[in-house]
Amino acid sequence: MTTTSATTGGGGARVGVQKFGTFISGMVLPNIAAFIAWGLITALFIPTGWLHLFGFEPTWVQQLGGWSLDPKVTNVGLVGPMITYLLPLLIANTGGRMVYGVRGGVIGTIATMGVIVGAGIPMFLGAMIAGPGAAWVMKQVDKLWANKIRPGFEMLVDNFSGGIVGAALAVFGFFLIAPAVTALSNFLETVVQNLVHAGLLPLASIFVEPGKILFLNNAINHGVFTPLGTIEASKNGQSILFLIEANPGPGLGILLAFAVFGVGLLRASAPSAILIQFVGGIHEIYFPYVLAKPLLVVAAIAGGATGVLTNVIFHSGLRAPASPGSIIAVVLQAPLGSLLGVILSVVFSAGVSFLVASVIIRSSRRRDLAALELGDTALADAVARNAANKGRDSQVGALLGQSGGAAAATAGSVATEAPIRTIVFACDAGMGSSAMGATVLRNKIKKAGIEGITVENKSIANLTDDIDLVITQQQLTERARQKTPHAQHVSVDNFMSSTKYDEVVEQVKAQHGA
Repeated sequence: MTTTSATTGGGGARVGVQKFGTFISGMVLPNIAAFIAWGLITALFIPTGWLHLFGFEPTWVQQLGGWSLDPKVTNVGLVGPMITYLLPLLIANTGGRMVYGVRGGVIGTIATMGVIVGAGIPMFLGAMIAGPGAAWVMKQVDKLWANKIRPGFEMLVDNFSGGIVGAALAVFGFFLIAPAVTALSNFLETVVQNLVHAGLLPLASIFVEPGKILFLNNAINHGVFTPLGTIEASKNGQSILFLIEANPGPGLGILLAFAVFGVGLLRASAPSAILIQFVGGIHEIYFPYVLAKPLLVVAAIAGGATGVLTNVIFHSGLRAPASPGSIIAVVLQAPLGSLLGVILSVVFSAGVSFLVASVIIRSSRRRDLAALELGDTALADAVARNAANKGRDSQVGALLGQSGGAAAATAGSVATEAPIRTIVFACDAGMGSSAMGATVLRNKIKKAGIEGITVENKSIANLTDDIDLVITQQQLTERARQKTPHAQHVSVDNFMSSTKYDEVVEQVKAQHGA
C-alpha cells in the first residue's frame, strides 16, 4: 500500500485556530449524547419541566428532578450531579485519552475532580484544561523512568506513580485551577449577559458566520458557547448560546436562493443539499455555495443576526446543544415556552438570508449563464476551496457529486499486499466525515458480496497498531502512520471519494476470492 504525503501549508493564525478547535471538538463531540441526555432529563423532570406543565408530578418524578424545598440542598436527583460531575468528567477523560491514552484519561479525570469540587459550579472549561493538561504531565513523568524499571515492578510503579501524580494534580486543581477558571467563566458569562442586555448579541454573527465557512467555528462553539450555554441552561432552563452557531436557517435560505435563482450544477444540486443541511444537520454542505459567490457571506451574516435577534426578543433558547444542527435536534431541545421563538428564529433567519442571497445571485445571473456555456466548473472549484479551507477531511464533494478538484488524483494508490480484514477511517474527531466514508465503503463491500470485513471509523488518537488498512484524508496520513506503522494506508482528498474505495474493494475481493 502506498500513499502520497500531504504537503503542509504555511499555517498561520487560521490554521492554528482550526487545530485548536479540532482539539476542543475532539473532547466535546464524542460526549454530545451525554449533553442531550442531560437536556432531556432536565426537560422532563425539573419543577418547570414538561411533566410538571402537564400536571404529572408523582414522587419518583420529583426525585429524579431533584425537587427540594430547602435551598441549601443541591445536587439531588439526576439533573444537578450530571451537569456538575458527569459531563465535565467525561470531557476530561476524553481529553486525557487524546493526549496519553487510557492512562491519561484516568489521570485527567482525577485532576478534574479537584477542579470541580474546588469551584462548586459546572467546570467545563476547567475540564478542557485539567483533563489534557494532567495527561501531559503524567506522560512526562512516565518518561523519567521509561525502560529503567526492573522486571516485575512495572505494575507497582505505574499504579503508585499514577496515584501520586493524580492526587497531587487534584489538589493543584482544587486550589489553583478552580479559582482561575471560575473567574474566567464568570467574566465570559458577564460579557454575554451584557451583550444580551445591550441588544448587541446579534453582532456575534459577524464573526460566527464567516468563521463557519473558514472552519474556525469549533473553537468558538465547543470552546465557548457549549460550556457557557450549559451553565446558563442549568440556571435558567435554556440558553440562547446554543443557537448562535447551530441555527440551520441561514444555510437554508442560501440554498433556497440557489434552488430558485441559481444556474447549472449549483442550482441542480441545491435541493438535495437542502435536505442534508436542514434535516441532516450537516451545515458544511452549503459552504461551497458561499465560496462560489463570496459575497453571499453577507446573506449568512444577515440571516444569522436575524435569528439571534429573534431569540433575544422572544427570550428563547435551547436546553442543551443541538448537534448536529438539524431542525429536528433544534426543535427537540427547545423548551415548550421557547418553541415559538426558536421556530421563528429559524424561519426569519432563513427568510432574510434567502432575500439577500437572491439579490446577490440574480445580480450576476447573466455572467453565470455566460460562464455556463463555457463549462460549468463553479461548484467543483468551490468544493476544492472548501476542502482547502478545512485543511482536512470534507465529505461535501461526494454529497454534491463533485470530486473537489484534481487533488484527489494525488491520493495514494492501492496495492495488493497483506490480507485485509479490518479497515478504519480515521480523522481528528472520529465522527462526521469519517463515519460517512465508512458507511460508503461498508455498503460497497456488502454489494460486492464480501463477508468478514470490519469497517469502522475512529479518531487518529484512538488508532491502534492492529489494523490492516487505514484510510485518511491526505493531510492526516502521516499522523495516522505514526499510530499504525504496520498498517496499509490509503490517502484520499475527500472521504467520500469513490475511486480509491473501488480499488480497495477490488483488492479485498481478490484476496477473499469473492
